[in-house]
Amino acid sequence: MNRIWNSVVGKLWITILLLVSFVLFIVTVLLLEFLGNYHSEAVEETLTKEAATIARIFNDHAEVNISLNVIDDILGPETNAVIAEAPHESTYYIHNGINGEQLREAILNEPDFQKVFETDETVMKEMLLPSLTQEDRMESYIVLASPLQTVEQEHGTVFIYQSLEVMDRTAERTTNIVFLSAFIAFLLTTFFAFFLSTRITSPLRKMREGAFELAKGNFDTKVRAASSDEIGQLATAFNQMGRQLKHHVEVINQEKEQLSSILTSMADAVITFNRDGTILLSNPPAEKLLQQWLMKRGVEKGEPLPSEMIHMLEHVLDYEEEIEEELEMEGAYYAISFSPLYSGDSIRGAVAVLHNMTEQHRLEKLREDFIANVSHELRTPIAMLQGYSEALLDDVGATEEERREMTKIIYEESQRMGRLVTDLLNLARMESGYMRLYKELVQFNEVIERMTVKFSQAAKETGIQLSFTTELDDWAAAEIDEDRIEQVMTNLIDNALRHTPAGGQVVVKVEQEQGYAKVSINDTGVGIPEEDLQYVFERFYKADKARTLGKGGTGLGLAIASNIINGHDGKIYAESKVGEGTSFIFLLPLKKM
Repeated sequence: MNRIWNSVVGKLWITILLLVSFVLFIVTVLLLEFLGNYHSEAVEETLTKEAATIARIFNDHAEVNISLNVIDDILGPETNAVIAEAPHESTYYIHNGINGEQLREAILNEPDFQKVFETDETVMKEMLLPSLTQEDRMESYIVLASPLQTVEQEHGTVFIYQSLEVMDRTAERTTNIVFLSAFIAFLLTTFFAFFLSTRITSPLRKMREGAFELAKGNFDTKVRAASSDEIGQLATAFNQMGRQLKHHVEVINQEKEQLSSILTSMADAVITFNRDGTILLSNPPAEKLLQQWLMKRGVEKGEPLPSEMIHMLEHVLDYEEEIEEELEMEGAYYAISFSPLYSGDSIRGAVAVLHNMTEQHRLEKLREDFIANVSHELRTPIAMLQGYSEALLDDVGATEEERREMTKIIYEESQRMGRLVTDLLNLARMESGYMRLYKELVQFNEVIERMTVKFSQAAKETGIQLSFTTELDDWAAAEIDEDRIEQVMTNLIDNALRHTPAGGQVVVKVEQEQGYAKVSINDTGVGIPEEDLQYVFERFYKADKARTLGKGGTGLGLAIASNIINGHDGKIYAESKVGEGTSFIFLLPLKKM
C-alpha cells in the first residue's frame, strides 16, 4: 500500500476515488433529502385529497356500507382509515394489517386531534405507531385528521394514516443505487488510473531511471520521446539536460586536472585551510613539508603547523586581509603568503603559499662569506705588493741583494694572486655548469700510480714517505678526464704532504668497491677536527688558519676537487682523527669491459 501511495498512479487513483466518493456522498445526501421532502409532500397531498373525498362521500351518502366500499376503493394500498363520529370512539375503520386496535386507540387518544371534532381545521402529524406487519415493532406514520359534517358545531372526524416504511424503502433503494454507482466509479477510476499509467507514468518511470543513471555519472543515458505532448517535451529536455551535464562535468574535470597539475608541478608548498583551521587541500611539496614538521614537533602534539603560521591564519580569518611575511620556522626560512577564500560575501577559509628561502639565505651567506674570504685572501698579497713596491720606489733596499729579494717577494705574491683568480674562475665555471670534461678510457692503476710518482721528489725533500698500493686488477679501466683527475690528485697529495710533518707517511691506495674504483689519500698528519669535516669542501675553508696561511694555499682546491669528482658521477669525502691523520677518499665508476 505504501508503494502505491508513493507512486503517481496511486496518488491519482486515490485522488479520483476521494473526489468521486465526496461527490457521490453530497449527491446522496441531497437526493435523500429531496426524495424525503418530495415523498412527504406527495403523501400529504394524497392524504388530503383522500380525506376530502371520504368526507364528501359520508356527507353525500346515507348508506354506510356503500360508503365504506367506495372509501376502500379510493384509499391507496398503503393507506388505512378510521372514522369517528365522537371523540375517542371509532365508528368505522378500514385497516389492512395487524395491530389495528392499538393503532386506532393511539390515534383517537392523540390530544392534537381533538380539536378537529369541534372545528373545520385539518390536522396532519407524524406519529410513532405499531407496525402493520410485525408484532412489537414501531414505525413512523403520517396521520391526517379531517372533519366530517362541518356545519354542525360538534362533528365526526376521518383519520387517514399511512406508514412511512415506503420512504425508508425508497431511501434504501436510492442508497443501493448510490453504492452501485460508487462501485462502478471505483472500477472506472481504477481502469483509467492504470490506463494513464501506461500513457503518463511509464515515461515518467523511464525518466526516473534515467535520472538515477545520471546521478551515477552515466551522462550518455537517453530517454525516448514517444509523443509530442508535454511528456515528450519533458523527455527531450531531459536528454538535453544530460548532454549539458556531460559537457559541464567534462569542463569541470578538465579545469580540476589543470589545477591539480599546476599544484603538483609547483615547487612552492600550497595549503588550503577551512574556516575552522583544518587542512582541506595540499600539494606534494606541502605534504612533504607537513610531514617534516610533524616529525620534528612530535606526533603526540597532533598539530603539524608551527605557531607562526597558526597566528597568521587566525589573523587572515579574523580580519579578512592578505598577509605576506618572511619567517624562520623549524630551522628554515620561508616566504609565506596568506590570502582569504570567499563563499559569496562570507569568508570560508584561506590559502597559504610557502616558498622555501633557505637555499637563497644559504647562498646569500656564501656570497657574503665569499666576498669576505676573497677580500681577506687578497688583502695580504696586495699589502705586501704595495709595501715592497713603495720600498723599491723609495730606494729602501741598500744593496742589490735586498732589492732582488723584494722583487722576488713581489713576484711570488703576484703569482699567488694569479693562482687565486684562476682558481676562482675555474670554480665559478664548474659551479655554473660550464665545466667541459674530455673523457677517455684509461687503465686506472697506471694513471693513478703515475700521478702519485710525480710527487716522489717533493716527498723526499720534506722527509715524508710516499707510497702507492692497489688492490684493483691491472686491466680495470675507467672513462675519465685525465687532466681533471690529475688536478684532483695533485691537490689532495699536495695537501697531504703540506700537512704531514717530517718522518710521516702518505699512502695512496686504490681499491674496488662494487662498481667503483675507490682512491684514498691517507696521511699521518695532525688531522682535522670532527666538527670541521663537513665544511672542508667549501670555498676558503681552512681548519687551521694560522698553519695554512703561510703555505701558499688559496682555500679553493678542495671545492674544485669536489666539483670535478661530481662531474664524473663520483663521490668524495674525508675521514680524520686529530693526532692520527686524515684520509681523503673519492670514488669513480669503473667501465665494464
